[in-house]
Amino acid sequence: MPVPRSCPIPAVLAKLGSLDQDDADRLRRHLERVPDPRDRRGRWYPLVGVLLMCACAAVSQARTVEEIAEWGQRAALGLLDRLSFRRHVPGRYRSPSQPTLTRILAAVDADALDAAVGAYLAEHRPGPAVRPAIAVDGKALKGSARLGRRHRHLLSAVAHAPAITLAQREVDAKTNETAAFRPLLEKLDLEGTVVTFDALHSVQDSVRWLVTEKKAHYIAVIKGNQPTAYAQLKALPWDQTAVQHSTSEAGHGRRESRSIKTLAVADHLGGIAFPEARLALRIHRRRKRTGDKESRETVYAVTSLDSHQAGPHELAGHVRRHWTVESLHHIRDVTFAEDASTVHSGNAPRAMACLRNLAIGRLKQLGATNIAKTTRAIRDLPERAAQILGIPDDPRPSGT
Repeated sequence: MPVPRSCPIPAVLAKLGSLDQDDADRLRRHLERVPDPRDRRGRWYPLVGVLLMCACAAVSQARTVEEIAEWGQRAALGLLDRLSFRRHVPGRYRSPSQPTLTRILAAVDADALDAAVGAYLAEHRPGPAVRPAIAVDGKALKGSARLGRRHRHLLSAVAHAPAITLAQREVDAKTNETAAFRPLLEKLDLEGTVVTFDALHSVQDSVRWLVTEKKAHYIAVIKGNQPTAYAQLKALPWDQTAVQHSTSEAGHGRRESRSIKTLAVADHLGGIAFPEARLALRIHRRRKRTGDKESRETVYAVTSLDSHQAGPHELAGHVRRHWTVESLHHIRDVTFAEDASTVHSGNAPRAMACLRNLAIGRLKQLGATNIAKTTRAIRDLPERAAQILGIPDDPRPSGT
């Protein structure tokens, strides 16, 4: 998003990528698919306008519903007009108050909102240099617990690079993440995509569904919850297999190295007791923090990819990038104070998490490398937040 040298826009914003001409009002069109849960009588604020305002406030690092309301109070009258708000009196607009926003977010269809945001972000995904991959992982909203009710828990599908949330679903309090695995991925086009997940989701029926019905590939970590497959993996002749790829890096007060070995499972022990498994993976990690002893960890995994479809370098990259989902959760917790959020009414906790996913994903797509610094720079520039989300300067044709 290049700007003139004389423009007072902070340098961190000047480094963002340019906006696509076709992006104008694209987010609005997706949000228009979210049904309005309110009675037709007494609707002063249009739902799409409220959601656009909340999205702009999230890009401006609004952490709470109160801060979203304050963003609306700072917004210029022309911007409120472009968000589709009505005039309160001639020449004046009124933005929603905190109680109004809380009621709307608590009642909004969270599935529809997540689907709209996921579809919007998916349209901007760049063509990957390697096979596309999606990580499945869960996150607790710790501050949402109230009066003996457990905190809300969300399961997300996140693209590896850049880390963008493509789908999100709430995990029912009476079940666990595995029950939400299929519903989360059901509507995504996964053909040819690699889905990565930890041992919790290494459930044979789910994996078989991924390969046979969704035409996807998988990399599944295998631990004690799959005892037969785990024992077979450990028994493979790893000592006779050379390391096929290794990496090492240092920074933030630690050194870390990783190595990977792969074996075609059909060539050993008659295969592995796991559906569609083609390759076995052994990942060895070493970590050394300054002043601490070195730690070592060995992880076993299986994949439906053959050796001609993905080499050790690509497989190691998929396993490594699976944990980019943790960096996304870290941004939500640190930059947006998600764990400290006490929003708990209805669907409001999930709606707020969706807005954070939208803000982080859009900024990453534009090339932001430091989300905290970028959102701080946007905080007092409501117009810039609107531009980032494709809200045009004036959607009305000339002469009107």
